[in-house]
Amino acid sequence: MTISRFVSTYAHDVRDPLTAKLAPFGTTIFATMSALAVETGSINLGQGFPDTDGPSEVLDAAVDAIRSGQNQYPPGLGIPDLRRAVAEHQQRFWGIELDPDTEVLITAGATEALAGALLGTLEPGDEVVVFEPMYDSYQACIALAGARIVPVLLRPTPEGYRFDPDELRAAIGPRTRSILLNTPHNPTGKVFTAEEMHQIATLAIEHDLMVITDEVYEHLIFDGRQHLPMSTLPGMRERTLTISSGGKTFHTTGWKIGWISGPQPMVKAAMSAKQFLTYVNGAPFQPAMAVGLRLGDDYFESLIANLADSRDRLHAGLHGAGFTVYPSEATYFTTVDVTPLRADGDGMAFCLELPHRIGVVAVPNQVFYVEPAHGRNLVRFACCKRPEVIDAAVERLVTLAN
Repeated sequence: MTISRFVSTYAHDVRDPLTAKLAPFGTTIFATMSALAVETGSINLGQGFPDTDGPSEVLDAAVDAIRSGQNQYPPGLGIPDLRRAVAEHQQRFWGIELDPDTEVLITAGATEALAGALLGTLEPGDEVVVFEPMYDSYQACIALAGARIVPVLLRPTPEGYRFDPDELRAAIGPRTRSILLNTPHNPTGKVFTAEEMHQIATLAIEHDLMVITDEVYEHLIFDGRQHLPMSTLPGMRERTLTISSGGKTFHTTGWKIGWISGPQPMVKAAMSAKQFLTYVNGAPFQPAMAVGLRLGDDYFESLIANLADSRDRLHAGLHGAGFTVYPSEATYFTTVDVTPLRADGDGMAFCLELPHRIGVVAVPNQVFYVEPAHGRNLVRFACCKRPEVIDAAVERLVTLAN
């Protein structure tokens, strides 16, 4: 029997293999828009990956590790030196003391860290309070755990994105297990203020909730703002799992080296799920990431300065094009309202048309919302590209004003 006859004969007997849990999510928007960038030869300001390599010390350390034979399975928790480097980093920058042997877990990037933390701590029927818009894997991982997401809306204002404290309080109910917080925030570029962080912490303590914090953009903050880790607040260390990675900070997004830190019982819960995902990964990249975390302050200062320059160049182009541009306080990203350039405010249609019109790719924000209508008119641009690439994109963007 030929393959075609087999398919036509038996296809009606095969159940749809896609589970109901994941059916709503489809293909990630990043894959869709990056493919469109390649197809049209466009400048890709959609997916948040840099177009330059990381510091030579880090790259050379990876090569040395490969050549010295560090190419087999590392320990399940991650190599000891990287766990020590994570603990040293948390102490150096944020004053957080950790036991690298029991309170640090190395993961396949922050995405696996999030999956491990959520799958390892949630029961079916639990609820997780999340600020939206949100990175797209949050909804999928919560769904895989059989839990339910409860969104709290971040609204764009001329001063940046803000949430209503009353809406946050109302989102917490008897089934709430955790608050999932991303600061600095993707896709909005928001840095949660000290006041906002204390509001969240107060509710977590009052309702005896865990807080899972995604802090991968912790070093990419502009204009003198400060990152305030949740675990540094009174009463929060024992109930907070902190997630970060080296991909954004060291321009090594393809290495997928991340970590979880926090109280031993919570880290152990995350490990219970993580061990059945990748188990381990990136053996020669782990010692290299340890080198990165120990770089001097000059590296981190130049990183911010260069990225701020790219942000400013991009902002000038977005303003010149006629968008309503919201402040970018941190991260790679700036969000805009497309309504001044498209009367129906359809950000998805705008993003699908933009590569064909001017050769630039962006991402529609509606995919980051539980209720897409909240972000229908919003679009995200990334500035993590070389200055000449940003300038070329700006030249194309300003033509939209005509």
